Amino acid sequence: MSAPSPVPTGTAGSSGTAGADAARASLEALRSEIAKAVVGQDSTVTGLVVALLCRGHVLLEGVPGVAKTLLVRALAASLELDTKRVQFTPDLMPGDVTGSLVYDARTAEFSFQPGPVFTNLLLADEINRTPPKTQSSLLEAMEERQVTVDGIPRPLPEPFLVAATQNPVEYEGTYPLPEAQLDRFLLKLTVPLPTRDDEIHVLTRHAAGFEPRDLQAAGIRPVAGAADLESARAAVAATTVSPEIAGYVVDICRATRDSPSVSLGVSPRGATALLSTARAWAWLTGRDYVTPDDVKALALPTLRHRIHLRPEAPMDGVTPDSVISAVLAHVPVPR
Repeated sequence: MSAPSPVPTGTAGSSGTAGADAARASLEALRSEIAKAVVGQDSTVTGLVVALLCRGHVLLEGVPGVAKTLLVRALAASLELDTKRVQFTPDLMPGDVTGSLVYDARTAEFSFQPGPVFTNLLLADEINRTPPKTQSSLLEAMEERQVTVDGIPRPLPEPFLVAATQNPVEYEGTYPLPEAQLDRFLLKLTVPLPTRDDEIHVLTRHAAGFEPRDLQAAGIRPVAGAADLESARAAVAATTVSPEIAGYVVDICRATRDSPSVSLGVSPRGATALLSTARAWAWLTGRDYVTPDDVKALALPTLRHRIHLRPEAPMDGVTPDSVISAVLAHVPVPR
């Protein structure tokens, strides 16, 4: 397919520079590095890399025991970035995440004590186990990349990414994320059960002495850092988007709003997110322009959490994924 004509928002060719090529190679090396600890989750790793390129956040959903937490820890160990983990529980308070004012008896003044959100990569483990008040403490951080305490905004480090995990089972004692919170996540990645061969590989590793709690012993080393991300993000921003591709993204998102099974379809923010992730995927695959296949490849993880079904739809076997798949099958593809 020949490169489409550009829109005014970008120019082609930047991804061919030496700096962008080196950045792409570093980010591709993340896959093999993370594979030293996590088996058979290449698509999930790719989603995390796409989120890093788009300055977005990721919600990881999977049954217990599929290495969601290990996956994020391995990603952090493969990057030269600061990382912190918060175990979300029912008694967690907003200040435990964002930080709070602490009285200093020596100076007789209050000083701000930063919380774990002041990091590059925040692992929010089992985010749906904490009440909405604490969940909402992340809203400003995820959207504005700052935390306001006592009326003073405090910027977060750059880059900043929230990787939150939740289980699709064990709903007792959980607090489902509201639509406004879900919309702040760029991607919702489902972490599947491994195949039989991958599961045998996992057991073989454990039998040979693999210890998930000691990633350094597993041989994971930093292979990319903040400079690589900056170079990569600049190249992604220069990836060409034709008017036809922009129209295709809009048509997909508008079609979700017209589905009879949907009470709330994808918003314009979702359309912007899909365009961003498609550009990142196009650049990762070595192109400086976006194709319809790039849009299709990222449609499910980018849009599935932005669709609210009618109450009766799940009883008919309808899921957000099936709605998106039907839309992709019916919306005309630009040539």
